[in-house]
Amino acid sequence: MSWLLLTLICAFSVASADAATKAWLQGFSARELTLIRFTLTGLLLSPLLFWLPDLGVLPVPFWGWLSVLVPLEIGAMLLYMAAIRDHPLSLTLPYLAFTPVFSMAIAALLLGERLSLVGLLGVLLIVAGAWLLNVEQARPDDWRTWLRPLSSIRREAGSRMMLGVALLYGLTSTLGKVALLYLPSAAFGAFYFALVGLLAIPLLVLVPIGGPRLSLRPALRRLISRPGAVLVVAALNAVMVVTHFMALRLTEVAYMIALKRSSLLFGILYGALLFRELNLASRMPAGVLMLAGVFVLLLGA
Repeated sequence: MSWLLLTLICAFSVASADAATKAWLQGFSARELTLIRFTLTGLLLSPLLFWLPDLGVLPVPFWGWLSVLVPLEIGAMLLYMAAIRDHPLSLTLPYLAFTPVFSMAIAALLLGERLSLVGLLGVLLIVAGAWLLNVEQARPDDWRTWLRPLSSIRREAGSRMMLGVALLYGLTSTLGKVALLYLPSAAFGAFYFALVGLLAIPLLVLVPIGGPRLSLRPALRRLISRPGAVLVVAALNAVMVVTHFMALRLTEVAYMIALKRSSLLFGILYGALLFRELNLASRMPAGVLMLAGVFVLLLGA
């Protein structure tokens, strides 16, 4: 299967998981949602662990990369869950389009990856499309207002939080590709989420950063009270994990992450159709620009 199709499936899965989380799990805390997205997803992916090689033969650098990745991944998910739970999808998800910019710079520094000029243009068009999503805040006759679409970062806590998520994902996507060199794609995805899911439990229970500690017994009762919704979110997230790592092995980090961020288009549509968020019509040109960026990016791949 091509990296293009894998990444589009990945993008649709993560957008659907976000919409399901916002629609059905509104009363859950960010820590409980993180438990679902990591620990339960890891359980669903556990059958793939049978394809793991002997972990004892993995070199020390592999475990070093994982020791950096795990806390970054959990921190990003806590921010992500709080942002989509408490703020409009159309004011949070667009800022994930900044992930390829961060990942492009990080991959150049850490992996020596270089983009073609056409590929770079595609990434920039996708980011410009995210800016255009909030262009109604600028006036054509006053150049001083042209940066207002970005000023929503100062006014909207959800936008600031998601920009932080984009930076963290720029790091994890690049570091994840380094760790991916040591294991097959599907097996690495399963192992990675199983490990993150296990380590998330003590971190969420013991570390008070970002909110009160997680109380496991009430959290489990809450999860059991909505089994269908919880399982749907975890299953969609599992599909995202497998397709993410399979696609990441087949192409450059920035290309894959840029196309994966087309999930924000699906998210905006979900926001309009399910949650009655406004300005869908005014944001369609931004969507067209982002799709043009994806097309240009593919030409340069």
